[in-house]
Amino acid sequence: MRFFKKPAAPPTPDEDGPGSAPPNVSVALAAVVDGVQGVIAAAVIDHETGLALATAGPADLDLKTAGAGHLEVFRAERDLLAVLGIDDRLEDILITLGSQYHLIRPLAAGQPLLLSIVFDRARANLGLARHHLRDVEARLGAAVAD
Repeated sequence: MRFFKKPAAPPTPDEDGPGSAPPNVSVALAAVVDGVQGVIAAAVIDHETGLALATAGPADLDLKTAGAGHLEVFRAERDLLAVLGIDDRLEDILITLGSQYHLIRPLAAGQPLLLSIVFDRARANLGLARHHLRDVEARLGAAVAD
């Protein structure tokens, strides 16, 4: 399943209001798209409410729907670990498609947030991306805390 749709309007930053993130989170998220090789789009998802707090990427990618789907995958894996009695931190979840990778990564800064990233499989280096995302994760956690 591809999360593409026809663009209704030019891309705009997320509007302020309930469920929106501070502007510095949007800036940090845009840095993920621009600074990590192969990233097509990214979103910060509140894993308690399912809301996309910030998104960055092309207008034809439905990041809010992708984020909601990624939240369900995260919840299922978290619940499975609990049932199995595995007391460990869920670092990330990788979904591989023919042309894309989808990476779901809980932010470690204590906030109930997920980083949802879509990669172009032909251009992505997942090892390098995961290394870079540890630094990005710290900046996003600090931006959310501000």
